[in-house]
Amino acid sequence: MIINTDSMQIIDISMPISYSMPVYKGREFKRPIISIDGDFSTGSAYETRLEMNLHTGTHLDTPKHMIPSGYTLEELNISKVIKACKVFDLTSVREKITDKDLMGLPINEGDFILLKTRNSYEDILEGDFVYLDMSGADYLRKLKISGVGIDSLGIERNQPNHGTHISLFNADIMILEGVILKDVEEGEYLLNAAPIFIPGAEAAPVRAYLLK
Repeated sequence: MIINTDSMQIIDISMPISYSMPVYKGREFKRPIISIDGDFSTGSAYETRLEMNLHTGTHLDTPKHMIPSGYTLEELNISKVIKACKVFDLTSVREKITDKDLMGLPINEGDFILLKTRNSYEDILEGDFVYLDMSGADYLRKLKISGVGIDSLGIERNQPNHGTHISLFNADIMILEGVILKDVEEGEYLLNAAPIFIPGAEAAPVRAYLLK
């Protein structure tokens, strides 16, 4: 969703939460359940309950997700996810983003980057989605970026020992998953990807948007 104001453009890159939304590998137990605790037929207020995995839809991972000694949300420096970012168009990539796909892109130390792939256009989020492989993660780690987001429900897929996550987490690189980049052009933006504050949690949902 794009909102144009007199002074800026606001682009919502968040995935709507519903039972029928795409979930990781289509696993039924990962589908969010939304129920009504009370409505106007039983009282004077309307209240809704949400039950879901914290890695549902658009969400931020912290190192605890894959590293036993990793930190959780209360230790997150919020400035790491509210900052300038760069969107790169990698829609030509068919299976996985490697170091070769990233070489030559204007990525600098401290950048937060978003990887736009064919995931944003094709119905593949529950299947063989495009992901960032180990070589791509190692390349970004060497560049010392601050964060990376991708338009898939996981930054990696079927990699042994979760190499992509661990390579990035060991360098304290933020991982933002499940963004929607279909309507986003390649370029520079201001990113707001602040997660819900859940102390002790390894991940949390995000209402992510870009400002231009």
